[in-house]
Amino acid sequence: MSAFSIFAPAKLNLFLAITGRRGDGFHDLVSVAAPLAFGDMLQVETAAAGQFTLSCDDPAVPVDAGNLVLKAAAAFVAATADSRTDSPRTGAKFFLEKRVPMGAGLGGGSSDAVAALRALAALRVEPVRAETMAAMAAGLGSDCPLFLQNGPALMRGRGERIEPLPEPAAKRLRGRRVVVFKPNFGIATPWAYAQLAKRAPASYLPAAEAEARLAAWLADAELPAETLLFNNMEPVAFAKYLALPTLLERLRGEFGLAPRMSGSGSACFAFLPDGAPTPAIVATIKEAWGRDCFVIETRIL
Repeated sequence: MSAFSIFAPAKLNLFLAITGRRGDGFHDLVSVAAPLAFGDMLQVETAAAGQFTLSCDDPAVPVDAGNLVLKAAAAFVAATADSRTDSPRTGAKFFLEKRVPMGAGLGGGSSDAVAALRALAALRVEPVRAETMAAMAAGLGSDCPLFLQNGPALMRGRGERIEPLPEPAAKRLRGRRVVVFKPNFGIATPWAYAQLAKRAPASYLPAAEAEARLAAWLADAELPAETLLFNNMEPVAFAKYLALPTLLERLRGEFGLAPRMSGSGSACFAFLPDGAPTPAIVATIKEAWGRDCFVIETRIL
């Protein structure tokens, strides 16, 4: 295997309840997140042991050591170096085909990092234990462990505690068509969480209430996916970026959709019911946010 590609899916937070701030500065959350059939592609070629480089087709993406792909490579080397020689046995040239917009709340950078971990694991003769992969992913970022899953998942803690969504509930989500759209500005995750903390405690949803809401949806197979949708980070973003709530309200009124924001934003999404006038919906989004805003129709994996 000298050259191959790994898909790095985007994700949506369908249910996101930030429940409080921890002593270490991170926030606790309860979330249902799902990967999408849309995402980045990471091309990988073998290189000399310990040599890692990154290039990208989007000039706006930094390709230095601060990029999560190269941070993932460094973490992989640290976790898997040959104890007999204390030297890595893997090297790679990465080329990132960037499709997921940055500053969107779609997890693009985290997914790219996990794709790098998967790629480097595939280059090894010896398998890498699942526990090792999970520890490396958690060390890279709160969203990263999610992308070791192959379908909708429950996230808790700061995002590092992951378990697959129960299969009956996952079936209600898999294959659902969604339109994902983002204005021509991003929202910095640290800013969003800092603003959430300033509004505490009213900005948080108590953990018991978050778990109760989630449990009610999981227990009732008749409840559609739309009734799961929740994000208590929306008020922070909507207070500053009025274009977000204005368009979402219009989509509710004109098309009967249930649009929400994903993660800390600025990307939003809506499920597309059968027979939805998708061209008209896309036209409305572009009319509101400009012809060059990001819009894509995809589905949940």
